[in-house]
Amino acid sequence: MNIAMFGQKRMPSREGGVEIVVEELSTRMVKMGHNVICYNRMGHHVSGKEYDKKDCNHYRGVTIEKVWTIEKKGLAALSSSFVAAWKAMWSDADVVHIHAEGPAAVCLLPKLRGKRVVVTIHGLDWKRAKWGGLASKYIKWGEKQAVCFSDEIIVLSKNVQDYFMNEYGRKTVFIPNGINVANIQEAKMIKEKYGLEKNKYILYLGRIVPEKGIQYLLEAWSELKTDMKLVIAGGASDTDSYVKELKKNTDSIIWTGFVQGRMLEELYSNAYVYCLPSDLEGMPLSLLEAMSYGNCCLVSDIDECVSVVEDKAVVFKKGDVIDLKNKLHYLINNKEVVKKYKEVAASYICKKYNWDDVVKNTINLYNGD
Repeated sequence: MNIAMFGQKRMPSREGGVEIVVEELSTRMVKMGHNVICYNRMGHHVSGKEYDKKDCNHYRGVTIEKVWTIEKKGLAALSSSFVAAWKAMWSDADVVHIHAEGPAAVCLLPKLRGKRVVVTIHGLDWKRAKWGGLASKYIKWGEKQAVCFSDEIIVLSKNVQDYFMNEYGRKTVFIPNGINVANIQEAKMIKEKYGLEKNKYILYLGRIVPEKGIQYLLEAWSELKTDMKLVIAGGASDTDSYVKELKKNTDSIIWTGFVQGRMLEELYSNAYVYCLPSDLEGMPLSLLEAMSYGNCCLVSDIDECVSVVEDKAVVFKKGDVIDLKNKLHYLINNKEVVKKYKEVAASYICKKYNWDDVVKNTINLYNGD
């Protein structure tokens, strides 16, 4: 089968969950004997030029083609998606797999040439705080185009599945993300660079954007008295002013910026508690990753988090700083409780979410099964 994918910023990359999903799907599909092309955006990495990589035409068997992009907030996804859709439209692809609601705005183009179009909704992106009114309306329009013209819609949570049925009467297919077995690392790089030791810090790792609720974590942390450190790891995503505001009066907090590779593995491997205080998620891959490293996790009570962790993590009321502070205080002062959560996290999450199952179910959907 010939498969085209777009909607990601670039592949390979850890700029966001979409990029990780595209890499896992495309490389595994190639191993199964399929031909996959990924249309990447042009332009710089959202977390800084230092993470830009040399252009490559192939990655682990996947063909990569850069498409023309207007490198400006709100226009990068729109312009690159249109060009990618146009190329996919005239390609030999049997299936065009579009990732995210904004890029889905152009899903009619490949349909006009008889392509089978599959759209993955990674979250209700029009709700994200970083987008203004016009951008939000465009993304919502993309959602409606997916409803009208795609052959299949994949959703990552039951909550979003219910939304599409209630809002549009449109059936969707629930295929959650997967996770790999973690590569546990000793605290070497993080100790040298940040003075971090195993079980001596609370970790947030993800994009620094308003809907992740980092502001609640910082406020709760400011009211705690503890020898623990707080580590905020991740890069901005068109949210530089938000990040700048967060960093005011937070000298005691370690801000690592965007991380990947060994540094990321060490941060996950040695955290005391991983905290994800989100207001809005699609399916949080960072949470799956944190649990795969055997972390005790503290998450907001949104369905997208609770459905992942079930009873294998601690939950606080979304946006409730007092509840978040109290749960942090409880975990910091109850090491045996944290240990119990750590003991079950990895085996639970790796059994529940498996990339091989995700790929198999996605291929079945491509085939109309």
